[in-house]
Amino acid sequence: MDSKLKYNRILLKLSGESLMGDKETGIEPEMLNFFAREVKKIHDLGVEVGIVIGGGNIYRGLNAEDQGIDRVAGDQMGMLATIINAIALQNAFENAGMYTRLMTAITMQEIAEPYIRRRAVRHLEKGRVVIFGAGTGHPYFSTDTAAALRAIEIGADAIIKGTRVDGIFDDDPEKNSKAVKYKEITYQDVIHQNLRVMDHTAITLCRENSVPLIVFNMNNENNLLDLVSGKDVGTIVDHKF
Repeated sequence: MDSKLKYNRILLKLSGESLMGDKETGIEPEMLNFFAREVKKIHDLGVEVGIVIGGGNIYRGLNAEDQGIDRVAGDQMGMLATIINAIALQNAFENAGMYTRLMTAITMQEIAEPYIRRRAVRHLEKGRVVIFGAGTGHPYFSTDTAAALRAIEIGADAIIKGTRVDGIFDDDPEKNSKAVKYKEITYQDVIHQNLRVMDHTAITLCRENSVPLIVFNMNNENNLLDLVSGKDVGTIVDHKF
């Protein structure tokens, strides 16, 4: 392990939409390959990486009721969408030369290992990238909450949330060019200002378990490498400020 690294074990949270690239839905292969290259840079330094991927590029359970689908059924469909994305990530990462394990919160033994915390930690210690699929395995919980939960369980140094903007702003920077970026902010301020970083359940889990959250632009080359190396990248959410 490189002693110069700021974070030695991370939980990387990616949205399903991040896999779309310029598409309106589905998976863009180049985005998979780009993410694999970026993760390999830190993996080669000895960073232990767990990943939670959303499923919004395929199916979004929150919108299910608009289509006449029961919320529980919709969330279950969303969980299965995360599995499709997780398998795609696993394939891209292994093509890039990394050993991986896919673990799921719902049992599907022909496809993945069931999630067992001790086994997940052991995989990380052995240098395998662990991809966590199917969210928490329960409806009404987002993959943001799943990311917070898994980060706490595996003892991650931080949750790293990859987005397509440079951090957390006081307004949507894609709609407001004058939006101001926060370099650092507390969990409480995120909640009070209703900043849409992660849902409140996830933020509360992070706060109560003192897990830092860093939001950054995953689409910029070397950003992830710079972040784990301690450079000024993105916005950090913590309780210390």
